[in-house]
Parts: sequence; C-alpha cells; structure tokens
Amino acid sequence: MKILYRESHEWAAIEGNTAKVGISDHAQSELGDLVFVNLPEVGTEVTAGEVLCDVESVKAVSDLYAPVSGKIVKVNEELESSPELINQDAMGAWICEIEVTEVPEDLMDETAYEEFIK
Repeated sequence: MKILYRESHEWAAIEGNTAKVGISDHAQSELGDLVFVNLPEVGTEVTAGEVLCDVESVKAVSDLYAPVSGKIVKVNEELESSPELINQDAMGAWICEIEVTEVPEDLMDETAYEEFIK
C-alpha cells in the first residue's frame, strides 16, 4: 500500500486498483471540529482534482477533492453519525473507497507532503 497526498490535503491509500480516500491530519486540525460529512454516492465516477464531497466544521463548509480518478465503490457510513472520527484519527477515518482508473503524477508521497505543510 502506498499513501499519496494532494496539495489540497486529501490522501489516497492505494492498494492494487482501489484507494481509500480521506483528509490529512493537518487538514482536520485546520478545519477544527467536524460536525457533518456529506458522503459521495456509491457508483459515482470521479475525476482527480474535481469536488468529491464536502465536510462541515464549526468554522466553515469545505469541499474535498478527489485525489484519484475512478468509481466510488464504498463510503464510510460511520461518518454520517460520527464525523468527529476524522478529528480523532484522520488517517484511519477514510471517507470513501475508489476503484482507481488514474493516479495523477502530481500527488506527493508522505515525505514531500510533510515538507509541503511546513
């Protein structure tokens, strides 16, 4: 499994042809306490860089962008009743799973992302 990041702070944990997608720990700390996650629809085709879904925090509503292209095959329904799981464990509380058709070249590995957020 490899984890790649977008500059907009979404991550994709890619294993084989599927990727679990979520937001980075840095992003959740910037957003503050999450109160709602508007999950994407299973079966939806997504394109890397386009809006995937949105999250609502006590501060604002923020769009999340797809880090990879493909079809949404699963969503983390636990987040509907417990969006704070992202605040507690941003890397463990994935938002959706995507059957990957394309991985953009501009995604960063963990080392590059750590440098990016400094």
